[in-house]
Amino acid sequence: MPCKLKKLTMKRIQFLSQTSTRLFSLASTRLFSLLFVGGLFSTAVYAQQMNDNNTPLHLMKPDYKTGYGIPTTESVKQVMDRVLHYIDVETPAVLVDKDNKEVTQLKEITADTHLKQGGFRLTSYEWGVTYSGVLAAYASTGDEAYKQYVTSRHQLLADIVPYYQKLLASNKRIDGNVRRVIDPHALDDAGAVCCSMIKNVLMGQSSTQALRPLIDNYIDYIMNKEYRLSDGVFGRLRPQKNTVWLDDMFMGIPPIAYMGKLTGESRYYDEAARQVLLFAKRMWVPEDGLFRHGWVEAMDPHPAFYWGRANGWAILTLCEVLDVLPESHPQRAEIMGLLKSHAAGLARRQHHTGFWHQLLDRNDTYLETSATAIYTYCLAHGINQGWLDAKAYGPAALSGWHAVTTCVNAKGQVENVCVGTGMGFEPAFYAHRPVHVMAAHGYGPVMWAGAEVIRLLKQQHPKMNDSAVQFYDNEVPTNQPIFNYDGKIRF
Repeated sequence: MPCKLKKLTMKRIQFLSQTSTRLFSLASTRLFSLLFVGGLFSTAVYAQQMNDNNTPLHLMKPDYKTGYGIPTTESVKQVMDRVLHYIDVETPAVLVDKDNKEVTQLKEITADTHLKQGGFRLTSYEWGVTYSGVLAAYASTGDEAYKQYVTSRHQLLADIVPYYQKLLASNKRIDGNVRRVIDPHALDDAGAVCCSMIKNVLMGQSSTQALRPLIDNYIDYIMNKEYRLSDGVFGRLRPQKNTVWLDDMFMGIPPIAYMGKLTGESRYYDEAARQVLLFAKRMWVPEDGLFRHGWVEAMDPHPAFYWGRANGWAILTLCEVLDVLPESHPQRAEIMGLLKSHAAGLARRQHHTGFWHQLLDRNDTYLETSATAIYTYCLAHGINQGWLDAKAYGPAALSGWHAVTTCVNAKGQVENVCVGTGMGFEPAFYAHRPVHVMAAHGYGPVMWAGAEVIRLLKQQHPKMNDSAVQFYDNEVPTNQPIFNYDGKIRF
């Protein structure tokens, strides 16, 4: 269910009912119209008194559960600022010794020195997603606090890695969160953080010299050491032999594509495009317009479970690749077609609250925040990049943002986020995954979604018309209903 539902108390309903009865005999039809447009009285109060002759019923205010309409850029940023404040506290960029005393001098690093623990890990894939989301927030708002958050943590990792490399070379046991940077053993260890570092360099926020050794180490693992199936697609040996996880599209492909942007070497673009199509060959289900979560080489027939967040990783990957893949690349058109088909498949499964379900095609599963935030970003980004039609997808993106905001609490925590999830082959597994505010998967997507909605509001022309969100080709200079539109505004 959505995180917050607005309800009138019985006392308020009774008060409004009494008030409306006294006013009814005195008010004109025009006054009623104004009252209803303003949303002062509830539908239930007037149900017995209104009729088609005395009231313009189409102007009655709907009882939305998660909000509706066009947010302001200020309100979007307020949500993002709450999240930034919370994660800044929960991810201290500090080293401490075995007694939890702060270590300020790099020469004092020993095997007992570790990153100070907060609620989240600085080097996890979820935090790589968060770094990219916060960088997107900086790009859309210009607020230096967002830039500082990412660059301070990236710089800390760049500064300490050489010292920990020496300790590791001496067979010392080191902080596992730092070891993940030095010696990755899975795409989860490497891809998302690597991609955020490349973006930081490309944006000019961190020096190439500082981050390039870390980037090169990550890319070496992704390109040369990650397990693959016979045709080269990224694979795993769990939960079955030769399993392909949809999650690994995002964990492995965007950093390769962005490495092409960083170096100008076409081999990275070629490998990124090849991987996208290898995943699609196994995972894309065209009749449903969705990706299955997992594929096992020896399984036949193969079930398709359309897990929400995994489909988020897939469409996010398509956006990331298309952002940097050259216009002339021979696979660009096919990848663009996949993005458009996926956007259509997702949009038609959006719940009326603006959320998407945990299993996208099963309305009896819960409404989940992280997937909703990712889809909100991707639909808005597709519009802003000129890939998707604003009229068709803009209202869905704004509805998604309204849903997301109901799950960011006063502390800046993101609620109703599915915890880390493996792979199952029956619906019960997905339907009963727990949710938790400390599930790190929600924070980056919320930042990414907010950043892109701000861009959407600045670049596009949304307008409320006859109670519905509409996107127009040009700015509409009126708040009156528009009953004729042929490229010119008539009202």
